[in-house]
Amino acid sequence: MIYPTWREFLPERERLRAARLKLVFTNGCYDLLHPGHLKTLEASRALGDRLIVAINTDAGVRSMKGPDRPITPEAERAEVLDALQFVDAVTFFGEPTPLEIITALRPDVLVKGADWGTGEVVGEPEVLAWGGEVVRIPLAPGYSTSAIIAAIQSGTPLSSR
Repeated sequence: MIYPTWREFLPERERLRAARLKLVFTNGCYDLLHPGHLKTLEASRALGDRLIVAINTDAGVRSMKGPDRPITPEAERAEVLDALQFVDAVTFFGEPTPLEIITALRPDVLVKGADWGTGEVVGEPEVLAWGGEVVRIPLAPGYSTSAIIAAIQSGTPLSSR
């Protein structure tokens, strides 16, 4: 389900908590969904009972990645993520980091890719303080939105994986 604002997810979060279901949270741009994203999201969902994915708004992506991004508008990125069987909820954030969402939802598990080092994951100290866990999932090698964009721009096909 797509929640236009993360605050709309709060009643569902309370239901999950009352039912003692484990909430997993991750976030990102998900501009051009590729198999690396799919592997990470599927592995994230396996860590709990429900997975919520917070995506950067279009303005947030532009501020991080530059004026030519995102390629795919936020509503379409959310629709694609929502169609995945292992994603239970999708929402948006326009702030520079998802810290406000994380502290409000208090997920049981916070997930990022293994390329995020110790002390780099936003919300890590908070999640650990309330007894949650932070999991860094190894990235599937050879997948990158930037590489896909570069291949399209150069007219050079991506090599086989």
